[in-house]
Amino acid sequence: MSSVKPVAERIVANVEKVIVGKAAEVQMAVIGLLCQGHLLIEDVPGVGKTMLAHSLARSIGCTFSRIQFTPDMLPSDVTGVSIYNQQTRQFEFRPGPVIAQVVLTDEINRATPKTQAALLEVMEEGQVTVDGVTHKLERPFMLLATQNPIEYEGTFPLPEAQLDRFLLRIRLGYPTSSDEVRVLDLQQFVHPIHGLQQTATVEELLGAQDAVRRVFVDPLVKSYIVELVTRTRNHPEVYLGASPRGSLTLYRTGQARAAQASRVEQENPSVNVLVGSHG
Repeated sequence: MSSVKPVAERIVANVEKVIVGKAAEVQMAVIGLLCQGHLLIEDVPGVGKTMLAHSLARSIGCTFSRIQFTPDMLPSDVTGVSIYNQQTRQFEFRPGPVIAQVVLTDEINRATPKTQAALLEVMEEGQVTVDGVTHKLERPFMLLATQNPIEYEGTFPLPEAQLDRFLLRIRLGYPTSSDEVRVLDLQQFVHPIHGLQQTATVEELLGAQDAVRRVFVDPLVKSYIVELVTRTRNHPEVYLGASPRGSLTLYRTGQARAAQASRVEQENPSVNVLVGSHG
């Protein structure tokens, strides 16, 4: 697990050059990256949601794409379309903006349910299917979606099937007064995102992602995860309990959190143990 902590720390430190005063939120975003999951960032405009996604992409040297969702957007505007080439007399696939490694879907709830559904396959299987042809996406792949929790006019609530595919939901919130002064200083001449350098390679990130999955979780911790999720299904005040994907989310994030914080002991070179008593 020695490969996970330094990679995570470099990414976190780099992103914090742009996202000021939000250490916990940045760490959770990096945990989502290590778990190969997707993030739903729910907050008001102007708090740095777009910059968080862009900073993550720059830190690991991945391709970045931003999709501004609107009610008139079609599924093909997201996934891509096949166009007939008269010279070759064949259909050629023109990839949509979702064909990237880090994808930001801005104001996702402004798209119609039909367009939102175009993301279901790519979020779950890392691929898009257009006209019966499947196109695999390059690893790593991470989708960050944003939505404004205040403004509901002209929006379409995300269905449970889509909400269930997000690993984490985070909120950045307003900065403190001192942090906001620092933001003013940093952006006096140019936005710090323009000078952000890559601090980890794609190969290092993929290695860290694979290492996270090899973290052994104590059976007592597994039982606790399942019991916790089961309680949500039986609680009278919970409308819809967590699915088995919820159990996997707790399992994966626990592995990543332990590896990121070096709470992993090694009994032998092939077995890594996540100590349950460490929480």
